[in-house]
Amino acid sequence: MISVLGLGFVGLTTGLGFAKTGFKTYGFDVDENRLNSLKKFKIPFHEPHLEKVLRETNNKTFSLDTNFEQAIKDSEAIFLCVGTPSKEDGSADLKYIYAAIEQVLNVETDKLQVIITKSTVPPSTVSTKIIPFVKEKLSQLPNRKIVFASNPEFLREGYCWEDFIEPDRIVIGVEDDIAKDILNKIYLPFNAPIHYVSYNSAEYIKYLSNTLLSTLISYANEMSIIANEIGNIDIPKAFRILHEDKRWYGTPAGMSKYVYPGCGYGGYCLPKDTSALIQASIENGFKPKILSANLEINNTIKHYIADAIESKINKSDTIGILGLSFKPESDDVRITPTKAIIDLLIQKGYKNLYAYDPISISEFKRYYPDMELDYCNSLEEILSKTNNVVILTGWKEFIQNKDEIQGKNVFDYRYIY
Repeated sequence: MISVLGLGFVGLTTGLGFAKTGFKTYGFDVDENRLNSLKKFKIPFHEPHLEKVLRETNNKTFSLDTNFEQAIKDSEAIFLCVGTPSKEDGSADLKYIYAAIEQVLNVETDKLQVIITKSTVPPSTVSTKIIPFVKEKLSQLPNRKIVFASNPEFLREGYCWEDFIEPDRIVIGVEDDIAKDILNKIYLPFNAPIHYVSYNSAEYIKYLSNTLLSTLISYANEMSIIANEIGNIDIPKAFRILHEDKRWYGTPAGMSKYVYPGCGYGGYCLPKDTSALIQASIENGFKPKILSANLEINNTIKHYIADAIESKINKSDTIGILGLSFKPESDDVRITPTKAIIDLLIQKGYKNLYAYDPISISEFKRYYPDMELDYCNSLEEILSKTNNVVILTGWKEFIQNKDEIQGKNVFDYRYIY
């Protein structure tokens, strides 16, 4: 049996994924509103398929109502899927990890269990922080038998279910045979390559993936700035031709999406993980130059866009912001580039700002309640109220309605046209 602590994008997908493959799985979250929402089959974020799977597995192989103590006593594997937000210096804050572990250790049982860190944590976290933390607690709990594993996730928002059920690879950091046997049994039904590595290697592979993606985005954005400054360069066409290079054929098809200009990366993972790896590296004696420049470019591109708008639009004119989420097919507005660009425009004196997004307006209002912004309920409405439109998220709706949008003065910073 499996317990999953934390039911955000990663935790809920993980819990439902194991339940779908037949494992009895218990889900827990400290957010009572989230739990109550899930019990009513309402997924508190935009993620296709999860509602259907929740209805199929609820009170069968997946439980949201089991007593925590009983669930932990029953579980052989306990997955930690809690947040690891950034501290002020950019390092990863592990307080939720520690709190979850303490909850687990407060349950008295003599059953051998593996605690699996699925939350993204910097390399060496399990070996130098989590294991010593647990061992200190276990000195007062002689009957508790705990082993460890690191099992990073590689889930794309908007495609979490597909990525979990049909993974291209599974990475498991284990350093003892007991944990390896337990994890092997859990992941065998997924019929995917399983890579057993050290704790540090598993954690590093996750950061290797995310920082490569963020660096590709920053590279593309810096190249778009260079192209704009030189002039007379068809930027989207240039990048699309770049993708025809046969050397791209050996990479996953989706990788080319990251080598394409836009207005910066956002969301919960890429900014946080890039900052955390920089800080972890500095703490170990090396200041990374490429990753530091990566973050700098991700900030610069937003200022560059706001300055470009200021050079071409009068302060008294109307501007329609198309797209609030950090990426299409997601309602995630955390660290979205749109928020930063709107803030810069407001600082510059723009007041007639309107915004529209197919699914993210309510989330944007919830995260940023004090934004000086008028929201529109449809593309038709925002086009009727504005003379200029700034495309900041590449939604399909904006691509499909190209003719209507191009009747305005368009600033396409996702290069979708």
